Amino acid sequence: MQNRVLVLDKNRQQLMPCHPARARELLREGKAAVFRRFPFTVILKHREGGETQDTRLKLSPGSKVTGMVLVAVFARRGHTVLWAGELSHRGSAIRKALEQRGGHRRFRRAKLRYRAPRFLNRTKPEGWLAPSLQHRVDTTDSWVARLRRLAPVSALSTMLHRFDMQAIENPEISGVEYQQGELQGYEVREYLLEKWGRTCVYCDAENVPLTIDHIHPKSTGGSDRVSNLTIACYPCNQRKSDQDVRAFLAHDPKRLARVEASRKAPLKDAAAVNSTRWALYRKLEETGLGVEVANGGRTKWNRSRQGYPKAHWTDAACAGESGAEVRLHPEHRPLAIGAMGHGERQRARLNRYGFPVGHKAGAKSFLGFQTGDLVRACVPRGKYAGTHAGRIAIRFRPSFSFKAKGADKPFDVHPKHLTVLQRSDGYAYH
Repeated sequence: MQNRVLVLDKNRQQLMPCHPARARELLREGKAAVFRRFPFTVILKHREGGETQDTRLKLSPGSKVTGMVLVAVFARRGHTVLWAGELSHRGSAIRKALEQRGGHRRFRRAKLRYRAPRFLNRTKPEGWLAPSLQHRVDTTDSWVARLRRLAPVSALSTMLHRFDMQAIENPEISGVEYQQGELQGYEVREYLLEKWGRTCVYCDAENVPLTIDHIHPKSTGGSDRVSNLTIACYPCNQRKSDQDVRAFLAHDPKRLARVEASRKAPLKDAAAVNSTRWALYRKLEETGLGVEVANGGRTKWNRSRQGYPKAHWTDAACAGESGAEVRLHPEHRPLAIGAMGHGERQRARLNRYGFPVGHKAGAKSFLGFQTGDLVRACVPRGKYAGTHAGRIAIRFRPSFSFKAKGADKPFDVHPKHLTVLQRSDGYAYH
């Protein structure tokens, strides 16, 4: 099942998304034109204005991937998912580049004359986030603004509390409504699933029902603290019974060492989400729209009760009170969005020791093209004769590197055979 097609009227005002078949009919009859390829949007040539339903943009912020969905409220069908996407962040690539740059800088300082340190007179502003974390906030905020320009968004939802640390430390906590009844324990389960990779720690089984197991059993003095809990499939949990983990895994010392090393390992991804949640929430509040907040336990409860598979976009659809009853197709194919950046600002080419040996060209475009543009290549002859669609990497000569969709390797194309379909916007789409 495909996403609905986003629609604009002739004045670029947002209308309700339509079925892909209806969009093809409008394009075939000349009543509409393609406005954007990703996300696919058409603009009507003659229509002005139209009736719209309440549409909510829902987010499931993650450390590596953020799920996004557009949910419309219809009189008969209720809350229905019209469009879904999954945005992959590049925080790890940013952190790696900064570490490499810092290593080069330290090496150069060690080889040159002594210079007094400067870091003592540098202060960070209030609310400062590391670049790898700020990137997650900025890319999510830019996509919220983009979807608001293309769809009639009237409200927002986000998962503010990814993990409720108080509920994790004390699962029996009372006095808060969502911790009572059917929601009891969902925070702990979701935390353990994230921490242990959603696989059985004793047999690596995946996509099976997983249960909570005490690493050191309570019958021998083990506690209910999260550091003593793990997840296991039902057969392994039954075989282990009340044995200590050292006795149960005596035949597999490598797995035992991995379990002991991981039981108190920090959950870096959860820490990244918790660090950025308030910054993202403040960005959403600045839009002036109503912002619904949810936590991971309520989201998982909504998704499990409705029988939907685990995915970033399904988590977004099931977030909050508005996700208690939501219609979506389990085979829906979300738009995969990968943050690629807009090139690099570093102009010097460095050798292995971090010293400059040359400089890169200052221009970012050539002959009206720039790296990352989505183009159509009409090659008249040769090995690659035919029409192809893909992305280009420019060179400052009339021979660009072109990577066709589905091709194993790029080939050279003269720019006179290229037509721009969509300008580079810092993202790759699938």
